[in-house]
Amino acid sequence: MADGVNRPALRAVIADDQALVRTGFGMILAADGIEVTAEVADGAEALAAVRRTRPDVVLMDIRMPRMDGIEATRRILADGPDGSDSTKVIILTTYDLDHYVYAAVTAGASGFLLKDVSPEHLVAAVRLVQSGDALLAPAITRRLIERFAQREEDRPAGLHRDLSGLTPRELEVLRLLATGLSNAELADRLLLSSTTIKTHIGRILSKLDLRDRVQAVVLAYETGLVSPGGGGS
Repeated sequence: MADGVNRPALRAVIADDQALVRTGFGMILAADGIEVTAEVADGAEALAAVRRTRPDVVLMDIRMPRMDGIEATRRILADGPDGSDSTKVIILTTYDLDHYVYAAVTAGASGFLLKDVSPEHLVAAVRLVQSGDALLAPAITRRLIERFAQREEDRPAGLHRDLSGLTPRELEVLRLLATGLSNAELADRLLLSSTTIKTHIGRILSKLDLRDRVQAVVLAYETGLVSPGGGGS
């Protein structure tokens, strides 16, 4: 699938206890010029591989032996001293509405993919997340967050933030972002340029000390800015 376009070097780790999944995804990424630095079968091996090879992106299954994907994600994203603070995690799942996916996203994962994803979507998702964006466009992600955001037992204590530092425009952007709109859709809705939208989102993430758009959307639900199933408050 490589198209001859010069792109920054990109390195990935694949963590899944199914050998066929690891092999298939590895072949797809390699065909597009993405270097797979390790293919591992559990979360403990994933953590070790990230510390050893410092990839840009990890494709992380949830249900694996020894250490599951949620714990591995939490440890990887907390592992700044080892240089893996810049590593992004994409969760792999068989089910579109999985309680464990929500737990992984709130742990800091940059999005998730179903395992039956097309090769083109897989490559695009890895490159999107590596570039600093978050895999949030599919409506399925919004349904996931809506389903679990109101459950007290699922709420991560660390994500609550004071929104008073945001300007009215930034609050508006965050509210609309949480409804699943893309940058282009936000620009159309607010009659702003895509560059201006990106600037607003960057300021929101900076002010709220968030990793990416996924955490911004979770935060919008956690603070009540957006109500599950009901849009903006």
